[in-house]
Amino acid sequence: MAPPATFGQSTNALLSKSRLPSVERKQALGVWLTNSPSPLYYDQQNIKQAVDELEQAGFSVLYPNVWSRGTTFHTSKFAPLEPALKSAGVTVDPICTLSKEAHKRGMKVVPWFEYGLMEPASAKVVQGNPDWVLSRANGDPVMKMHGKEMVWLNPAHPQVRERFIGLVVEVMKRCRMDGLQLDDHFAWPVELGYDPYTSGLYEAEFGIDPPRDYTNRYWMTWRRRKLTGLLRELRIRLEQESLPVRISLSPGPFRFAYNNWLQDWELWAVGQLIDDLVVQNYAYSLRGYAKDLDQPALRKAREWGIPIQIGVLAGFGKRTTSMDILKKKVRLANDRGYGVIYFYWEGLWGKHSGSEGSQYRKKIFTQMGKNITYNPR
Repeated sequence: MAPPATFGQSTNALLSKSRLPSVERKQALGVWLTNSPSPLYYDQQNIKQAVDELEQAGFSVLYPNVWSRGTTFHTSKFAPLEPALKSAGVTVDPICTLSKEAHKRGMKVVPWFEYGLMEPASAKVVQGNPDWVLSRANGDPVMKMHGKEMVWLNPAHPQVRERFIGLVVEVMKRCRMDGLQLDDHFAWPVELGYDPYTSGLYEAEFGIDPPRDYTNRYWMTWRRRKLTGLLRELRIRLEQESLPVRISLSPGPFRFAYNNWLQDWELWAVGQLIDDLVVQNYAYSLRGYAKDLDQPALRKAREWGIPIQIGVLAGFGKRTTSMDILKKKVRLANDRGYGVIYFYWEGLWGKHSGSEGSQYRKKIFTQMGKNITYNPR
């Protein structure tokens, strides 16, 4: 196997690398769809048009966000309805409308539980259940995420587990789905775990307080096991409910994911707790992007046979990736046997098209979508 790409290599050298035996087959091509910032979810005609355009461009899997900022896109017994959908009318039913339209066109739909265990600090569930919330050693539970004050609910708390699993099951029962996706917010932030509930749980097991150093490897392992336990419990419940059990995980690169979020996706993959891996790779440079593609954990996961996709930034906010760079990034991923999922819908040929414009980008994406294959040498 060839060594990872290094800083001194040229773009052409990076693109010339091949990681696969001579085999030719179609790769998955997906896109994340969200409500923010996008008007997509609030009009059924917008949804139908979007699915039409994605089908024409060769997309095969849609990942609609179903759990965002502590709110849902359906009337739920576990969480409040998303405010903008409440104004537009819950009968729009964006998730089931997407499911219906996509399945009519032979596409798969994987609901994406974007916010995982993260909630706004002001959320009713947080204010009413302070013992559910993880905190730092100084007692502060708040983390700044996406410019907002957020907190993390405790994956070791039985009532948190019951609520989270209940929400997932509720979504999966509403209409036809092809699995579900968790991402980097299905996590235990490494700084957290000094709240009274967690400290009491640790003391009950070991007779001592948790280590003050949150990077202590035994303390990290203990918390990781609690998070793993929630993932295992979720799989069992899905099986009991006769729901699709295929779980996709979309973390960051392995070392970052484990050291910052206690997501041991290498262990979860080999332990068959996840069925599909979508590693986010939003590096600016091609060299950095290629280096992340060649991380040892990712190579090992491929050897175990787990399907792997790479999350690639198409466009978001003020950052739009040019089509020239996107083509090179897709090729680098495909050369290693990986499919691609773009973040996100509006970054393809929508509001974040940048200076290239919608029509040009749609044309190139369509050309690329017809040729997403392994690229054997």
